[in-house]
Amino acid sequence: MEGLRTLESLATVVAAADTGGAMKTLVAEDNLVFQSMLRKMLGAWGYETLLARDGNEAWATLQRENGPRLAILDWMMPGMDGPEVCRRIRALRREPYIYVILLTARTESDDLVEGMDAGADDYLTKPFKPPELRVRLRAGRRILDLQEELLKAREALLQQATHDSLTGLGNRATILETLQTELVRAARERQPLAVLIADLDRFKQINDTHSHLAGDAVLREAARRMKAAFRRYDAFGRYGGEEFLAVLPGCQGDDAVAQAERVRQAVAAEPFVAAGAAIQVTCSIGVSYRSRPSAADVDALIREADQALYRAKDRGRNSVAGAQPAIPLLR
Repeated sequence: MEGLRTLESLATVVAAADTGGAMKTLVAEDNLVFQSMLRKMLGAWGYETLLARDGNEAWATLQRENGPRLAILDWMMPGMDGPEVCRRIRALRREPYIYVILLTARTESDDLVEGMDAGADDYLTKPFKPPELRVRLRAGRRILDLQEELLKAREALLQQATHDSLTGLGNRATILETLQTELVRAARERQPLAVLIADLDRFKQINDTHSHLAGDAVLREAARRMKAAFRRYDAFGRYGGEEFLAVLPGCQGDDAVAQAERVRQAVAAEPFVAAGAAIQVTCSIGVSYRSRPSAADVDALIREADQALYRAKDRGRNSVAGAQPAIPLLR
C-alpha cells in the first residue's frame, strides 16, 4: 500500500496535460486503488480513460465501435488474463490498430517474452514510476498517429485508383466491376437489370468554342445533375471521355427508359454556366436490359446500350433509345 501511495504522489508531481488532445485509453485493472491511481494519472496527461475490472469487460470494451486504441492491461485479472486479451485482439486483425501495454509483476524474461508473443506492444513491471508509463504512452500514441497517416494515404491512393479525378465518380474499371457484381446478384436473385450509356452531345464544340477548362466544368456539372437524377441504389460512373455508364438493379423495359429520360431532362433543363458563358448542353442515352440476366451478360449489355446510343444520336441527339425493339424512342 505504501508503494501505491508513493506512485500516486509521483503522479501528482509529473501531472501535466499532454499535447494532441484526449485519446481514448482502456485501463483494465482489478485492484481498485491502482485503478484509481492510473485514472488520475491518465486524466492529468490528457487521456480519456475507460475502466475495466476484469479481462472479459476489457475484451468487450475493445470490441466496441470507435473503441479505445490504447490499452493498459494488467497481466493477472479475473475472467481473462492480459495475454489472452492480447491474443484475441491480434486475432481480429483489426484496423485501426490497438496498441497494448501490459502491466505485470513478473520479471522473468520467459514471462516477458510470453506477453510480447501474445501480442503486447510494450510492458511495464510493477511497481513503476509514472514518467515511465507516460513515456510508453507517448511512444504508443506516436505509432498510432503514424498508422493513421498511413491509412489516410492508403485511402487516398485507393480513391485515385477507383475514382475519376475530374468528376469524383467511379472510373471505368470501377463501374464495370460494379456491373459484373450486380449481374451476379441479379442472376442469383432472378431480378432484372438495366444499363444506360449517356453521352454529352457535341462536346468537342464546347471545348473548341469555350476552352477545355469550360469543358471540364461542363463534365463536372453534367455528372452532378445525372447522379442526382438516379435512385440512391443505382451505380453511376464515368465510362470515358464525355460518356457515362449507369447500372440499374431491378429495372427493365419502360422503367429503364423512364429513368433514362429523367436523366436526359436533368441535363437539358438549364444552361450550364462555364467560362463566363451560358452553354446549352444536352445528352443522348442508350438503354439495354435483361429480364433474367446471367453473369456472362456484361459485354452484350454494353454493346447493346452502345448501339442504342448511336440510334439516339442518329435521330438528332438529345434523346433516349432502347436496344430492344419493344423499347420506344423518346425525345
